[in-house]
Amino acid sequence: MAEVFTTRSVKGTLDLGRKLAERFGVGDCIALHGQLGSGKTVLVRGLAFGLGVTDEHAVSSPTFVLVAEYAGRIPIYHVDLYRLDKAVAELESLGLGEMLQSGLVLIEWAERAADLPRPHWAVTITATGPRSRRFVLERVP
Repeated sequence: MAEVFTTRSVKGTLDLGRKLAERFGVGDCIALHGQLGSGKTVLVRGLAFGLGVTDEHAVSSPTFVLVAEYAGRIPIYHVDLYRLDKAVAELESLGLGEMLQSGLVLIEWAERAADLPRPHWAVTITATGPRSRRFVLERVP
C-alpha cells in the first residue's frame, strides 16, 4: 500500500527525508523517480541527515561520478543515472550487490536502470507548485 506525503518547502522535504530515514537500513534500495528539479537530491540529503551525515555540503547530485558514498550510521550509496546514454544501466557493474550488503542504496533516475533489485522501495516525486511536492512511497515486491 502506497503512502503519500506532501511538503511545501525545501525544509519540509529535508524534514521528510529525516523522518523516513528511520525506516531504512542496510540492504534497502530506494528508487527515486521525478522530473528534473523535483526534489530527488533534496530528499536524499534529508535521508542522509537522518542517518547521521552532519556535513550540509557533503550530499549533492553525483551526476558526473555516478556513485557517491556518505558516512552516516550506515554507509549511504547515492547513485545518479541521469547522464547515462541508455536506459539500460547495469547496476551490477557499479557494484550494487556489494553496496546493498554494507549500506543503503539511493538511486536517482532509477527508470534508467535495466534491473532494480527485488524487493525495493520506490519514491515518486511530483511538483505540485513552485515549492510544494507530493511524494508517493511504495514497496515494490
